[in-house]
Amino acid sequence: MTLTKYGKCLIIASIILVIAGIIFTLQSNAVVGPSSSFMYANPEWASNGFIIIGIGVALAVIGIIVSQMEKKKRVSAK
Repeated sequence: MTLTKYGKCLIIASIILVIAGIIFTLQSNAVVGPSSSFMYANPEWASNGFIIIGIGVALAVIGIIVSQMEKKKRVSAK
């Protein structure tokens, strides 16, 4: 599957967001990170992490849709 530049940028941004959300969630559950961090064992950051993961997944879906639309547009233009 060939991704266009806009779809590819959205997917890369979504991967970064999902990774950040996973790290936030793990740190808030005291799995990773230094115990001196304000996020460590803080349940508020677990919900923040899940929200960030959700935004990342939504952004990935949008990126895939955009890349498929642009791909179809290029094929129909030929």
